Amino acid sequence: MEQDKSRANSQTAFRLDRHTLVTVMFGGALATVAFDFYGQSISPMLGFSGLAPVPLANNVITVLFGEPYSPGAHFLHYMAGMVAYPVGWLFIAHPVLARLTPGISWLPGSVLYGVGLWIFALYIMAHLVAGNPAFLGFTGITWVALAGHILFAVVFAAVAEFRRRPAGTTDR
Repeated sequence: MEQDKSRANSQTAFRLDRHTLVTVMFGGALATVAFDFYGQSISPMLGFSGLAPVPLANNVITVLFGEPYSPGAHFLHYMAGMVAYPVGWLFIAHPVLARLTPGISWLPGSVLYGVGLWIFALYIMAHLVAGNPAFLGFTGITWVALAGHILFAVVFAAVAEFRRRPAGTTDR
């Protein structure tokens, strides 16, 4: 039984190699575009709040460094979406979920990860670091951000799942 669990985990694990780097960058870029398109275009078109991740990142920069820096805020937003959040899925969330719930598929796991990203963004970064109300006061933007972070996680996990290699293959 333990050997089966170990085999299943080795088949789902990503390694630090060129293939994984491409997965992180491509999947992260696609997921970030989906997040931004939904949060800044689709949601406002439907009459809901629009997301403002770059101003929030600029708020964090202002708190940490004393003054805003718009290029840095854009950089922070894109590095979170193209690197940090994808790496978090591949090397932390997915392996933990595979270990704790071996039968769970990537889809419900990625939804849970999206909720975790939302908590990180709106509680830790927006509230604890930047000093905004927790979860931005549970206003309309809160729920748009929840849907956006779930969308991000699902898109990235779908790309990662599509690009998964069978165990034992090597990076070429």
